[in-house]
Amino acid sequence: MKRNIIKIDEELCNGCGGCITGCHEGALQLIDSKACMVSELYCDGLGACIGECPVGAIALEEREAEPYDEITTMQRMVPKGEKTILAHLKHLKDHGEFDLLKQGVMWLKQNKVAVDFSSVHNAPVSSKHDHSGSGCPGSHEMSFTPAAAPSFKMAPVVNAVSASQLRQWPVQLHLLNPEAGYFQGADVVLAADCVAYSMADFHTRYLAGKILAIACPKLDSNKESYVEKIKSMILLSAINTLTVVIMEVPCCSGLLQLADKAVAESGCKIPLKLVVVGTRGDVLREEWM
Repeated sequence: MKRNIIKIDEELCNGCGGCITGCHEGALQLIDSKACMVSELYCDGLGACIGECPVGAIALEEREAEPYDEITTMQRMVPKGEKTILAHLKHLKDHGEFDLLKQGVMWLKQNKVAVDFSSVHNAPVSSKHDHSGSGCPGSHEMSFTPAAAPSFKMAPVVNAVSASQLRQWPVQLHLLNPEAGYFQGADVVLAADCVAYSMADFHTRYLAGKILAIACPKLDSNKESYVEKIKSMILLSAINTLTVVIMEVPCCSGLLQLADKAVAESGCKIPLKLVVVGTRGDVLREEWM
């Protein structure tokens, strides 16, 4: 399966071992004075090790890799002690991986591992993940609750600003991890880049309570990876519904074709809705496929 996983440039690696300490999951070891991946199974693809590398030898890439396993990772981590366990759990929370967090906590409780979870429960979700210049800060995953829409005791003015309904970051499909916690059982909106600029009420009409992915079927490169990502959302994250929102221009129909192909290859009968938006922002067509 394709997923985000770290890549190590052995020529740049100076063998300092900082990444080994930064990898609470135990996916890295120093071998012949170079950092090496010892098991893809333990790499969560969230990049904690990147910020510990002083020479920029570690980056995230999307490639075929063995699926990450939280329970196996937790079993490996327990002998390292409570501090390592808590650092790992907080790492999952900071990146919005709440399903993995739940799996880890449940396993610890079921196996009666003595851990004080209060530091994790009480820790705010971090919106900053400093990787010391390595990797793109704009691609780090965040899950958050959108601000509540303002309430009015009298009729709102026509130009009142609506609250954002965005629930996660990033949103560009190339940057999204299809196994991120916020995708689990979610209603997903796959929107063409131009939609939100054309449609004034896109947030309130189509985004409220949903997870967003955006893409341009004409200008984006490596669109075949989009098929794999959508397929992974269906098979691995068991998304509930998929709504494809495109513009009326002919090139935009390619986004629906990519979604159709992903659904067909997944073999799952997931509810798929098509919304076609006019260049003036009006909805021209809306139907379940």
